[in-house]
Amino acid sequence: MMHMTFYWSNNVTLLIDSWHTDSWFTYFLTLIVCFAVSIFYQFMEDLRIRFKIKSTSKASVENDPLLYTKFSSSRRQARVVGCVLFGLNSGINYFMMLAVMSFNGGVFVSIVVGLAVGYWWFRSTTDDDDQQIMLLDESCACC
Repeated sequence: MMHMTFYWSNNVTLLIDSWHTDSWFTYFLTLIVCFAVSIFYQFMEDLRIRFKIKSTSKASVENDPLLYTKFSSSRRQARVVGCVLFGLNSGINYFMMLAVMSFNGGVFVSIVVGLAVGYWWFRSTTDDDDQQIMLLDESCACC
């Protein structure tokens, strides 16, 4: 039966039927995975935002081998890489949303704390690009 309110138990079915925890050890491993995926999401979002800033600057596009090749347009390649990063980030974000919809309190807390720690590690920078990063930064967790 699916829970419709938050509950605190080590019995969780997360995302697929085979990901079912029935002991404290497997529950703890599940919470660690949720925490790590949340941190990875913030890392990938920071990478996507920095890539977008770098790809909009003409000088940096010509000097970056990831963005500039002799055989393709650097703007088109930058758009494709940006789309791939956005799709990957969106997929991770929706998986986290579905995990939270399990209504397990531990899963919810581990994802929120992981997002906060990841934001602190990767997205609260003191670089020169702070102004541009703040302009592109989304505050909504679902964006």
